[in-house]
Amino acid sequence: MRFISLGSGSRGNATLIETAETRLLLDCGFAARELERRLALSGVAPDTLDGILVTHEHQDHVRGVGPVARRYRLPVWLTHGTFRSGRLGRLPDARLIHAHQPAFHIGDIQVLPYPVPHDAREPVQFVFRSGAARLGVLTDAGMITPHAVAMLEGCTGLLLECNHDPGMLARGPYPPSLQRRVGGDLGHLSNAQAAALLKRLDHAGLEHLVAAHLSEKNNTPELACEALIEAAPQLERRLSLTHQDQASGWFEV
Repeated sequence: MRFISLGSGSRGNATLIETAETRLLLDCGFAARELERRLALSGVAPDTLDGILVTHEHQDHVRGVGPVARRYRLPVWLTHGTFRSGRLGRLPDARLIHAHQPAFHIGDIQVLPYPVPHDAREPVQFVFRSGAARLGVLTDAGMITPHAVAMLEGCTGLLLECNHDPGMLARGPYPPSLQRRVGGDLGHLSNAQAAALLKRLDHAGLEHLVAAHLSEKNNTPELACEALIEAAPQLERRLSLTHQDQASGWFEV
């Protein structure tokens, strides 16, 4: 199994996960034409997608879901709460899930959803498995829960939010209300929270740690890397960063 971040940040998020048989898009926060451009640069034709999974209804995660799903007749997996938000438009094939349901398969990829604390209707994140490969995703969460730690144990790949540095957030341009939202228990993970999660995981088999959803105004790549490497210095050579304006390159797990 391999994955690529097509872009990650407050202006749009999309991740592609694939095996030799199955190709899934996790979120689509870019307009359809922009998603198609980024897929083409990554060597992927959009009509080869097998479906879209949605974590929650915020615009930076769903902007292109409806148009892409309609254009290519793709099934979309999403929670009841995300569906009822009304923010995705008409979907040709909506497949409703919930965060505590057992794992299900899309092609040869096993998908295991789990709940996260975020200010959305029914947010969910996922662990993807194929053979011995296990990719965990955790973004758009305000805090680390014991359940999330248990779900992410034993991953061979981890896409982990490092949204903000608390000091930069406090000194930055956001108004106090938005600062409280971003830094609150239903907001986004700070560098320190992501680092604390790493300390709780056994990452002996972790081949790729990918820092995601970095704020362009309240964080820097240097601060995110410093926090993660301090928590798990042995992962320094396995650490990569996503970018808002370009794809990350492929990670094989």
